[in-house]
Amino acid sequence: MSEQERLILRSIRGAAKRRERADAAKRQATEDLRGFCQQAQKAGVSVTKIASEAGLSRQGVYDLLAERP
Repeated sequence: MSEQERLILRSIRGAAKRRERADAAKRQATEDLRGFCQQAQKAGVSVTKIASEAGLSRQGVYDLLAERP
C-alpha cells in the first residue's frame, strides 16, 4: 500500500470517528431539548413559545415531545 493510500485511509477513519461523535452529540442534544421542552410544557409555557425559542415549528415540538428516547 502506498503512503498516499495510507494517508487517505487514515483520513477516512478520522472523518468516520468525527461523524460518530457528531451523531452522538446530536442524539444527546435532542434528548436535552426534549427534556427542556417537557419541563417548559409542564410549567405552562405555550408550544408556540417553546417552538420559537427552540427554532422549531409547533409541529416540530409536538413531534419531538412524542418521540421515544
